[in-house]
Amino acid sequence: VQLVESGGGSVQSGGSLKLSCVASGLIFSRCGMAWFRQAPGKEREWLSNLNRDGTSIYADAVKGRFTIYRDNAKNTLYLQMNSLKWEDTAVYYCKVCLNWGQGTQVTISS
Repeated sequence: VQLVESGGGSVQSGGSLKLSCVASGLIFSRCGMAWFRQAPGKEREWLSNLNRDGTSIYADAVKGRFTIYRDNAKNTLYLQMNSLKWEDTAVYYCKVCLNWGQGTQVTISS
């Protein structure tokens, strides 16, 4: 199983980024999926789940700003992040069928 994340970077507050997580070695369409993040000196924080039935839930910190979705044909999980804030600065991780991506750095400047 391999998960490869991309899309991180540096943007100004109020900007947007879209993270991608490409999966291989598993039956992507049958997986539950999630995004987490970890800021320096803090514990890993859950952000959002995307269930196999297509339903999604979000942490209060990102609700209304972030959107989780998937493309089964591309074996890819996404996280669209809008209205980014300084406090969104962290390493972002995808989780697919209990497997973790390597993380991608997101840095928001004020």
